[in-house]
Amino acid sequence: MKTVMARKEDIAKNWYVVDGEGMILGRFASQVAAILRGKHKPVFTPSVDMGDFVIVINAEKVRLTGKKVLNKVYYHHSGYPGGLKATTAEKLIKENPEKVVRMAIWGMLPKNKLGRTMRQRLKVYRGNEHPHSAQKPQMLKLKLKLNP
Repeated sequence: MKTVMARKEDIAKNWYVVDGEGMILGRFASQVAAILRGKHKPVFTPSVDMGDFVIVINAEKVRLTGKKVLNKVYYHHSGYPGGLKATTAEKLIKENPEKVVRMAIWGMLPKNKLGRTMRQRLKVYRGNEHPHSAQKPQMLKLKLKLNP
């Protein structure tokens, strides 16, 4: 038996469209992150950029379970003393739902050069429309276990 190490030149990049309507944010984000990483391919190699492009539509319809909508807080610091900013998930979903989805997916990617290239292949949009029809993306149905 021989171990196959994939090379960057041999990997074909596909485009996928994923619908976020009614999906639970964390479970949805983990599966999208796996596609961006390339873990769905049989020749997955952790040190090689193997992932595909992912277009997320209906970002505003992704949901949080429990009381996370009210209790979850996103923090940002300006770098100056007293510059800590806090925003609740409820406010951020109303103002910028793309950012909530993007941050959840980015948090599940590697924090290095490879992860930064993976982040560039993620496209998140509010609503059903996206400007990437020229790439002929395939609709991808995620397998998610939903809580009742």
